[in-house]
Amino acid sequence: MTITPDDLRLANPEISRFSPLKRILVHDQFNTGTHGWIELLGNYDGQGDLDTVDDHMRDFRPPQLSSCNFFDVGTHGAMSGTYALKVATRPVKGHTAVAIRRLTMAGKGKVQFEAYLTFKTEAHSAENQAATKAGAGAWDANLHPSEQQFGAFTIATDICDGVRYHCVARYLNTDLDNELRREWVYPTVPEPTPREHFEGKLKLPPTADFTAPNPEDWKPFGGPQELCYNEVPTKVNWHYVRWVIDTSTRSNVELQVNDVVYDMSDVPVPPYDEEYGSLENLLNFYVSVRTHTDVRNFLFLDSVLISVDW
Repeated sequence: MTITPDDLRLANPEISRFSPLKRILVHDQFNTGTHGWIELLGNYDGQGDLDTVDDHMRDFRPPQLSSCNFFDVGTHGAMSGTYALKVATRPVKGHTAVAIRRLTMAGKGKVQFEAYLTFKTEAHSAENQAATKAGAGAWDANLHPSEQQFGAFTIATDICDGVRYHCVARYLNTDLDNELRREWVYPTVPEPTPREHFEGKLKLPPTADFTAPNPEDWKPFGGPQELCYNEVPTKVNWHYVRWVIDTSTRSNVELQVNDVVYDMSDVPVPPYDEEYGSLENLLNFYVSVRTHTDVRNFLFLDSVLISVDW
């Protein structure tokens, strides 16, 4: 009897929930720790003065392990085990929280990011109640007003092979006017960098969208997709996400979210015009969550698997 790699994968409950490419780089099961996911902090001067970090990057908040506790049901737990990785904003409109995983490339080709994740807003708080009274929706025993208080979450990369570029996929739940959009979007411009800020080319306020500050620079792809929020902010349903990029062509390939697969081959990836030093073979992944109201927004990751075909 010949045992194949697929046989070994399917025999492992931790891996069999994924569909990896031939080589697994990262398998982060957050029941055992944060596995290298840390807060994204902007660059600072050679004296170590953190006051020189750009205003909009000073407060991205560190990710934390969470047992998904809620005021009504107590400890929910993760999809498997007790802990998930939680990325949480402050209750400030426009605030973004970011967690990053830093790697490098040993080759070029397809790279696949897989995760089980969910998103929620603050379940029970004065901020939530105030937002509801301000017109963010009314409860009808099915749709909950808190769903309209969630802004967006993003899965993205920061890659450099001589040319620096970002592949980005964002789920835009609501626009800046808190109207439901429920669609996937991508940026048409490169992400602003600390060097551009240092050179005085732009200056962003603390609550700027650091990936692409101008809302007009985001474009939809693939059509609307309603994700399962399940009526109230304390019911946690995990979503499967699989995203493929190709570093040999600096391009997107496809995005799968639950049972829907989007062809991203025509979604452009804008490169930087300038070169950036000390970044050779950079392969970073980050996730972010952004609130469009004065209500905390949360992104929970149960587990992440990153694989390649090198």
